[in-house]
Amino acid sequence: MQTMVESFQTPGERELVTGEAVALDVKPASYILRAAGTAIDWLLSMLVMLGAILLLVWTGGGLDDALGRVLVVLILVFGMVVLPMTVELSSRGRSLGKLAVGARIVRDDGGAIGFRHAFIRALVGVLEIFLTFGGVAALAGLLNARSKRLGDLLAGTYSQLERVPKVTPLAVALPPQLAVWAATADVGKLPDRLARRIAQFVRQAPHLTPAARIGLSGELANEAAAYVSPMPPVDAETFLVAVSVLRRDRETVALGLEHDRLQRLDPVLAGLPHAFPDR
Repeated sequence: MQTMVESFQTPGERELVTGEAVALDVKPASYILRAAGTAIDWLLSMLVMLGAILLLVWTGGGLDDALGRVLVVLILVFGMVVLPMTVELSSRGRSLGKLAVGARIVRDDGGAIGFRHAFIRALVGVLEIFLTFGGVAALAGLLNARSKRLGDLLAGTYSQLERVPKVTPLAVALPPQLAVWAATADVGKLPDRLARRIAQFVRQAPHLTPAARIGLSGELANEAAAYVSPMPPVDAETFLVAVSVLRRDRETVALGLEHDRLQRLDPVLAGLPHAFPDR
């Protein structure tokens, strides 16, 4: 049961707190998506290096062996280090493979990567991707919660998923038997993180098994009871639905009132005193 409850805590666990103390709900790319994106980038680099080497063979027939070996080494360095680093740096963390899976390489604090991050990732990638055919990167990703490879661990980066499904609104109504209770109930102290977990449960409740539905609703109701007054005499799931709907409706009304106040103040804020400077 504890495991099922933790599954409804994933949005909070993905929260990233910025320097301004703003919590962002972010999601790292999964292991499979990271592997697919890396495979695409690896294939692109291999094609570039193979094409450059074939071009060298066809056009450099008069070169001596020493110069030819130097040029081959330069091509390998370009394909394995310079090309991945330049692409990630110029695209702000989005290579062709990242674009295909809908991900972006970002710093651990959520910011855009810089030269140091791209260089470390590309340099370590020579060992864990090219020389071991991705074996070291795959092993490191399996042992990390964010599917980080060694280059990410050393550079302080991870792959953030940007192609997320559209959030569907909570399409539920207040239970009719709680209309009187809702007129005086206080739900303003409910923490935002707990409110998101309750809303997620209400949205997914029809798809849960009866045992999981009863257990989760009971535990969430026990957590929410400390922040709701008075407690209505209903079952746990009905209580959670009422709390979600009441909190949603009151926040909608509050946002509407705030918008109206700003609209009334707009002429005062945008206007010039005494028609200044046109007097």
